[in-house]
Amino acid sequence: MTESIDAETVRGTLERVTYFNEENGYSVLKIDAGEDDLASAVGYTDKHVPGEELEMTGTWTLHPRYGRQFTFTSCKSLLPSTVEGIKRFLGSGRVKGIGPRLAERIVDSFGEETFDVLDALAAENETADKKEAKKAARLRKKFLAIQGISERILDSVKQTWAAEKNVRAVMYFLESSGVSPKFAVKIYGAYGDETIKAVSENPYRLADDMFGVGFLSADKVARGMGMEDDSPLRLDAGVKYVLGELVSEGHVYAPRDVLEGRASALLGAGSEAVSAAIDRAIERREFVLDIITGNDNDTQAVYLPAFYVSETKSARKLAAMLRAKELTDLSGGADSEMAISLARDSVRIRLAPEQEEAIALAVRSKCMIVTGGPGTGKTTIIRAIISAMRTLGQKIELAAPTGRAAKRMSEATGRPARTIHRLLEFSAEENGFARNADNPLSCDLLIVDEASMIDAVLFFHLLRALRDGTKLILVGDICQLPSVGPGNVLGDLIDSGAVPVARLNKIFRQAGKSGIVRNAHRVNNGFMLETDTKTVNDKLRDFYFVDQDDPEKCARIILSLVRDRIPSRFGFDPIKDVQVLTPMHKGSLGSSRLNEELARALNPGDKPSVRRGSRVFKVGDKIMQIRNDYDKDVFNGDIGVISRAEPDIGTITAIMDGREVTYESESFDDIVHAYAVSIHKSQGSEYPAVVMPIHTQHYVLLQRNLLYTGITRGKKLVVIVGTKKAAWIAIQNDKTKERYTYLAERLKEAMAV
Repeated sequence: MTESIDAETVRGTLERVTYFNEENGYSVLKIDAGEDDLASAVGYTDKHVPGEELEMTGTWTLHPRYGRQFTFTSCKSLLPSTVEGIKRFLGSGRVKGIGPRLAERIVDSFGEETFDVLDALAAENETADKKEAKKAARLRKKFLAIQGISERILDSVKQTWAAEKNVRAVMYFLESSGVSPKFAVKIYGAYGDETIKAVSENPYRLADDMFGVGFLSADKVARGMGMEDDSPLRLDAGVKYVLGELVSEGHVYAPRDVLEGRASALLGAGSEAVSAAIDRAIERREFVLDIITGNDNDTQAVYLPAFYVSETKSARKLAAMLRAKELTDLSGGADSEMAISLARDSVRIRLAPEQEEAIALAVRSKCMIVTGGPGTGKTTIIRAIISAMRTLGQKIELAAPTGRAAKRMSEATGRPARTIHRLLEFSAEENGFARNADNPLSCDLLIVDEASMIDAVLFFHLLRALRDGTKLILVGDICQLPSVGPGNVLGDLIDSGAVPVARLNKIFRQAGKSGIVRNAHRVNNGFMLETDTKTVNDKLRDFYFVDQDDPEKCARIILSLVRDRIPSRFGFDPIKDVQVLTPMHKGSLGSSRLNEELARALNPGDKPSVRRGSRVFKVGDKIMQIRNDYDKDVFNGDIGVISRAEPDIGTITAIMDGREVTYESESFDDIVHAYAVSIHKSQGSEYPAVVMPIHTQHYVLLQRNLLYTGITRGKKLVVIVGTKKAAWIAIQNDKTKERYTYLAERLKEAMAV
């Protein structure tokens, strides 16, 4: 824990730069603030050198490891005002061509006016004033008379000083406009000497050009510069931001009235002004307007172009596949009965009628869906279809949306499976897929698992990479949470009625013995959980419910379960095998707080670490990759443990799936601590043991499919900690939040053509 007092301003001389991150400006400084000992100061700022006078605003804190330090939120360079300070500043190496000895001679010649002299020399070639030109020429002559100064060194000093002055001007401009030091460093890194011009012309371009700077941050800058509320620049950027926010919530399009209403509320502008901004975006082809037909009336649907293209072309491509005659006989002339016979032989078990029907559909259909909950035999169906089709000489590819899901698919089938991005040969440099309509996949059959996770854009790219005649089988659990990205592809395809669907409902006897499987299906069918925790024949159960109403006590119980009780009773490793899943990020039972508590409990001690802002990554910490990184070969949802931390160079190394992966500071935004993760982030993954808080504190997110998804992540053990009231609220709430999509209707229309 840290202790703090009210914000204050501290002035002092920079004595030493302990650490500086070139990417984001995070700095650890030693300051002479007039106290007996040098003070440590940490925060985001541009690059400083010893000798500078700094004015910082922030708070004094007591760090458990580093002791008392000043955490600043702003840091301004005042330049040294004393002769000794000027000598030290110039001799620090910041001004190219000047070392300590030369700095001493320069300051001996010009004293406290040294910086004024450098300003005049830097502007020598730009001034049109004759008096100033004469003064600069006189100073130039005097400067060249100093021992060790040549024309070459003088020109280098002039260029460097002009650049230094420009950096200070830019940083002052940005910070006076409300930009934090952290983002000021990033902005200057992007635009360089053109920063003031670029930001002054349109501060909202920051939201488009800079990762991590959204509309709200850009709007703050614009307001600081005096931008009017009704400026077209502001309105145009605002409607674009709101449509982007709706997309991030899972919508493929926005009804125009919804977009106008949310944008008006955000911008404090009238509907006419917002409507005009939407029209301008449509005219510039930044938005696409389409009229879609509903049950009661028509709706003006506003799309971002990529999502309009994805939805319309996916419907056309899929309709063409479904309407096509047998371009390629993938059964090799065999009928459904032959395929079923081959499948029976391959899996060596008696197939249920609904499983046989699924295999028959796989033979007859160009595209089909297999959906069912845990224990209903989805994996058996995949293995059976693969074996039958291989016997018939067909080339098969397997894929899944995430790395962890692909790995599980491979383990279950004994055949290689790849992420969809890998299958389609995504290129980060080209920001696109090498596999497409011009360079399609060469397989006869593509089977995709965890299809509920596929979003609208990825589905479009998948379809366009299929050659004519290739079959597509989508396998997924329709009752899980929809994709994190926009769309509800699996649900829309089923709702369309155009795609053949094999529904697996029967729970097989062995699976039915599992409390995890039984409770997952009880939740899915709207029944309360079985919460009897008594052992049967002295055997441990695989599902438990710990009833506790107090959130703080819930957190302590979770800590005890993960650290002590589960490892001692079940033999699971608390870090590698036990995963805490939670509905929310915030609150006492959110992932942020639980990660802090679990990190202290599971990874104590003073170990090498690297700090990134308020986050500390320490050797032994459990982390999760949250974005696909094809260069590092790690993917969204991959979990690992930090094996090495090098604070001097700001890197950490983690063991991810048996491989060492090194993260530089600029990659830290791609990882989070993973002792506790959101249920949404767990999609496509399975863990030996899951501990999950379900509490009325999570009320706004308590939904049936969220609880169902969390339960089905556990392979051998699930423990829910919370209240039965909260669980019942979730079970009763089967009305998932509506997503604005039109894929089902477009597919129906395309099939009718």
